[in-house]
Amino acid sequence: MTAKRHQASAASVRARTLQLARPARAAASLRYFKTGPGEYGAGDRFLGLTVPQLRQLAREFGALPIATLRVLLRSGWHEQRLLALIIMVDQSADADAGAQQQRVLRRLYLAELRYVNNWDLVDASAAVLLRPQPRYARAALLRRLARSPQLWRRRVAMIATFDDIRRGEFALTLELCRQLLDDPQDLMHKACGWMLRELGKRAPARLRGFLRRHAARMPRTMLRYAIERLPEAERRRIMRTSRPPPRGTRA
Repeated sequence: MTAKRHQASAASVRARTLQLARPARAAASLRYFKTGPGEYGAGDRFLGLTVPQLRQLAREFGALPIATLRVLLRSGWHEQRLLALIIMVDQSADADAGAQQQRVLRRLYLAELRYVNNWDLVDASAAVLLRPQPRYARAALLRRLARSPQLWRRRVAMIATFDDIRRGEFALTLELCRQLLDDPQDLMHKACGWMLRELGKRAPARLRGFLRRHAARMPRTMLRYAIERLPEAERRRIMRTSRPPPRGTRA
């Protein structure tokens, strides 16, 4: 049976998530999402909800209005922010969603982007909420985000190109990967490598062309992700051409 969709106050949605909280799972999430001092998720707080639980709540509360979604996006609890993003994605992807609704959701997303501050939040949202829309300079926006000093904005830019890849358009993905070759963050190496791997599933010649020009400069993590679907002998040959990891780090 389909869960009943209804509007609700932010307080009632928060109360439901608190009812489902599991302290032991939350403690594990603190480690998994690197929330210690100096780590990429420093200071974040978790309730211990699973993604299936959040998707069930998203079905139940799928009609939340923009004002309530904004409140949840600003929550100090990681899962409440993720719930808001899942609902926003569902609303934007709904077959009945018009261009105006998609535009409102995109503007909300960009206005509150500082709260999209871990890799799972980015990966669950960017490709849908930053899809091409009428009268929206998307490529310029993604290029600007890719130049940001903030890690999560750069990751948003890269993951948003997954929509391009799905549509068979590869130029922007390749451009941003070139721009981010020297990014210092391992999470960006993984994001770029992931998008290159997805591109390679659809256009292996484009991936191989990129690798011929850039494999020697690519961080090893990025390269490993990018070549994961290539034949083993080819992977070994390409890895021999890559730059070594910085001294004192693990590849």
